[in-house]
Amino acid sequence: MDMLDLNAFVPKARFQPGVSLSPDAGEVAYASNSSGRFALWVAPVRGGAPRCVAEFPDQAVRQVAWAPDGKSLVFTADHDGDEQFQIYRAPAEGGTPERLTTVDDRQHRLALDPYDPHGRYLIYAANDRDESVHDLVVLDLHDGTEHRHVPIGKASFQPVSVSPDGRWLLIEGFSSNIDSDCYLLDLSTPNAQPTRVTDGDAQFEPLGWASDSTGFVLLTTAWGEFTAGACYSMEDKLLKPIVIADWDVETVHETFGKLLWVVNENGRSALHSRRGDAEPTRLSLPHGVINALDIARDGSVAALLLETTTRPAEIVILDLATGAHTYLTDTRPPGLTAVEAIEPKTVAFTTRDGRAVHGLLYRPHGDGPFPLVMWIHGGPEAQERFTYERAGLYQYLLDQGIAIYAPNAAGSTGYGLEFRKLLYRDWGGVDLRDFEDATVHLKSVDWVDSNRLAVAGASYGGFGALSCLTRLPGLWTAGVSLCGPSNLVTLAAACPPTWREFVNIVLGDPVADVELLTRRSPVAYVDQLTAPLMVVQGARDPRVPKAEADQIVDKLRSRDVDVRYIVYPDEGHGFTNRDNEIDAYTQVGDFLIAHLKPTTH
Repeated sequence: MDMLDLNAFVPKARFQPGVSLSPDAGEVAYASNSSGRFALWVAPVRGGAPRCVAEFPDQAVRQVAWAPDGKSLVFTADHDGDEQFQIYRAPAEGGTPERLTTVDDRQHRLALDPYDPHGRYLIYAANDRDESVHDLVVLDLHDGTEHRHVPIGKASFQPVSVSPDGRWLLIEGFSSNIDSDCYLLDLSTPNAQPTRVTDGDAQFEPLGWASDSTGFVLLTTAWGEFTAGACYSMEDKLLKPIVIADWDVETVHETFGKLLWVVNENGRSALHSRRGDAEPTRLSLPHGVINALDIARDGSVAALLLETTTRPAEIVILDLATGAHTYLTDTRPPGLTAVEAIEPKTVAFTTRDGRAVHGLLYRPHGDGPFPLVMWIHGGPEAQERFTYERAGLYQYLLDQGIAIYAPNAAGSTGYGLEFRKLLYRDWGGVDLRDFEDATVHLKSVDWVDSNRLAVAGASYGGFGALSCLTRLPGLWTAGVSLCGPSNLVTLAAACPPTWREFVNIVLGDPVADVELLTRRSPVAYVDQLTAPLMVVQGARDPRVPKAEADQIVDKLRSRDVDVRYIVYPDEGHGFTNRDNEIDAYTQVGDFLIAHLKPTTH
């Protein structure tokens, strides 16, 4: 049988990580790139053809939310991945979108639930006054004027939702992924300022209000290593736990006395429900990851964005009374019917300092020994999970007889707070030791050809790949970096203004920590890199500027090192254009195959 190309494994569409049910729960809105770029789509919950509500030739739709009356939707969109989000409103039946924000080249971020209960006011954050600070904005949709503009004086505040009684705006104040607080703004009091209602060296992430406005639910690390679900009481101003698990609780919803929550169990999502004080029920879903969840106001159904390692992300409707689920979309590519898709096994090894590092190991069909790609996830505070990765690249490489190992090294989420904090201000330290220890573990796997190893990753994963290639040069046959930083000093100095406090905490200060950041930068060791390298970069990337790729590519080319450099002028951090994404991963796949299996390419 002829070998399949990458296109055979590319999903028919990808989705932004959000879904929104209409007020009557009859339709679900989402952003999909099925037409080439991310556009706003609406589909009937009971099945039927979706309709495109809004689409731009050079913009990508991001956040999506219904108006309370169900007649319109609001959404954010940015140009070619530049993350300068503008807010638009479009009729639910389709039509020309109306732009609601007026300042170009600034970020406007919708609240998680962006309307007041009556639909008159729209809530969002914007750095239109000062590019380094996100203020809170309450827009009067009746006349298009700012009903309230609250200067915060802190870079990272994000509105969440207005209480059902219309009085309180719930807000998250963010310092880092492990340090955030809940704030309340009294909308009934002119010139009021947000008041912090949680306190402590922990994460307090507000999610939404109880239906009677008596409190709100949140996630917190205040009680242990793993994130728990909690409720804050407006009456007694106290926190009480409502869901504590042996893994991270990822989200909690309360509606009409029913509680739903998702637990990340070693990379898989487990959805649970409970009514009152009854015993909880685990709802039956395919083993994968819930990337987004919205629940009908009456608690009848939930809309999910569900993904597994062998089926791409799909919109799924879950009947909360019966537990039955229905796929609204089918993005499966033809390759998944032509070959048997491969699920990974969860593996773990012990590092030199005694920590357990978990990961996912994919073995191709056959006996081996197989060459292998170690793929490093982004973040760095993220996790390799049971998802359909890289536009089908994983399954394509597996079909070509190339194994994949995806470690959750120090700094990854999902394994406790202390594990996450290991990487703070230690990029290129503890993580690089974990990657080296991972190769030792792989050499003990009898079906892995440890003489044919490649390393690859995107964003922080690109940094990890470049660190491996430059500082552990004898281990690799080839490497790939997609939008990966090469110089931590220039990366920190060029961060978006609203990220300054976060970057100082997680990475380091480009002035005070210049010696450490220089010592940990792959570009400082570029003379040691000998393996063939592919670098992929978006020219409009606001997180990892193109200069990061230019630096290491220029130095390698001055030494006549084999480096393939691909720049997409209309992309930012990742891909918004479907054709670009397919082109990039096709070239990445072919590059890895050519170097790991040269006799068959």
